[in-house]
Amino acid sequence: MKDRPDPLAAAWSELVATARRTVTDGLVVGTSGNVSRRIKDLILVTPSGVPYDRLGPGDTTAVDLEGRQIIGHLRPTSELPMHLAVYRSTPHATAVVHTHAPHATAVSTLLTELPPVHYMAASLGGPVRVAPYALYGTDALAAHLLDALRDRTGALLRNHGTLTYGDSLDQALDRTAQLEWMCRVWLLARSVPGHTPSLLSADELAAAGARLAGYGQP
Repeated sequence: MKDRPDPLAAAWSELVATARRTVTDGLVVGTSGNVSRRIKDLILVTPSGVPYDRLGPGDTTAVDLEGRQIIGHLRPTSELPMHLAVYRSTPHATAVVHTHAPHATAVSTLLTELPPVHYMAASLGGPVRVAPYALYGTDALAAHLLDALRDRTGALLRNHGTLTYGDSLDQALDRTAQLEWMCRVWLLARSVPGHTPSLLSADELAAAGARLAGYGQP
């Protein structure tokens, strides 16, 4: 009789692979950023200050919804308050990705909301808000984030980076990549002297959102 696959081990392996992709995709540098995945009331999360390429099966790190460490010997990410705030606030989040994506971080220093320069803004719920600055790892930052995430699945953090969530690690990471790309488009369009980027209306975004809801294969 074959051994049954360990779902926790598989989830940790997927989480580590996603964290490594944030580095290879240029969304973080070094050990910045963090990734988590919810399995019922257990939150798997990247540990603090450990390069992702050094993480293995024996480094599994998990907490409960109150932040108490349940599994592992490595200290969880310092941004744990943000991750827990998202999971407590919505049943639709089973994965969270936080990065220091360069174009998104640049935009976070310039605006209070990313203008709708592309219809993919609809995939995040609409124009992406910028959460006010607060020291990383604090409850204040988590509170600002939740306010910016109202009716959204992604937000910018002023002078800091991005946070997106989804129903899978792939979806959360894809939303991060889309947000970084839209920020890059806005910066490029805004850099042309004598021109102002055209923006989509609320109705145009709503129409795009309705079509995106049926995008892909059934």
